[in-house]
Amino acid sequence: MNKDLQAMDISLPISSLDAYITHVNQIPMLTQEEEQDLATRLQVNGEIAAAKPLILAHTKYVVKVARGYAGYGLPLGDLIQEGNVGLMKAVKRFDPKVGVRLVTFAVHWIKSEIHEYILRNWKIVKVATTKAQRKLFFNLRSMKKRLGWFTNEEVNFVAKDLGVEPKTVREMEMRLSSIDATFDYSADESDEKPGFAPVAYLEDKRYNPADLIEASDWSKQSESNLHAAMKDLDERSQQILAARWLSDEKSTLQDLAEKYNVSAERIRQLEKNAMNKLKKVLDYQES
Repeated sequence: MNKDLQAMDISLPISSLDAYITHVNQIPMLTQEEEQDLATRLQVNGEIAAAKPLILAHTKYVVKVARGYAGYGLPLGDLIQEGNVGLMKAVKRFDPKVGVRLVTFAVHWIKSEIHEYILRNWKIVKVATTKAQRKLFFNLRSMKKRLGWFTNEEVNFVAKDLGVEPKTVREMEMRLSSIDATFDYSADESDEKPGFAPVAYLEDKRYNPADLIEASDWSKQSESNLHAAMKDLDERSQQILAARWLSDEKSTLQDLAEKYNVSAERIRQLEKNAMNKLKKVLDYQES
């Protein structure tokens, strides 16, 4: 978006959402001639100030579109705000020479921004990521004639109507029917009457004694195997691996090249050969 247009102040001195909606509904619509003149001044002459009346005159349509998405359980004010972003993008791209009214052109941009906001915030986990899933998300609920699950015939009908696979319809139906749950109890639940939360029934295996002993034994065994495998290497290879991987202050290839008076590439080859030998010995010990 144009930085000047993005920075434009179109805020209104309104204290509440209801007052804002009442105010924008009272803003008079522009005539086609006024709209064409403002759009031409914006697009041809670069007059950023001409964008403000174009935007304000169409905010009432943003409210109307946003209200159509109230069923998703998201704040109406946020939906309107995102729709206003889409309106500003539409104003930036509106070409007065095409001959259509701005409101017709802007609907796509308003809905697009609202759709993106809903997909980001409707659930904790993204409910729709692919193009087919996005199409389904905003059509599936409106196509349901009842609260129950789709029959196979209904699944096939929806899939054919929307141009997607029946499997995709089933997956989206399951996602729409699922609910989010917090891991811990909510703030309004007391100790006397705890609610239902995963923390109450999911086992914490981090401190299982058997698992801790097994992990400790495995770590000690691996360390023992590593030291045994290192002894099979020549002294220089041991020193290179120790300097490169086991030291707190690891050496670079160039540091070791200067120490052993060889090239850095030679150090790299020695390191690689030593690592391959270690891997073979460790694989043999674990088999």
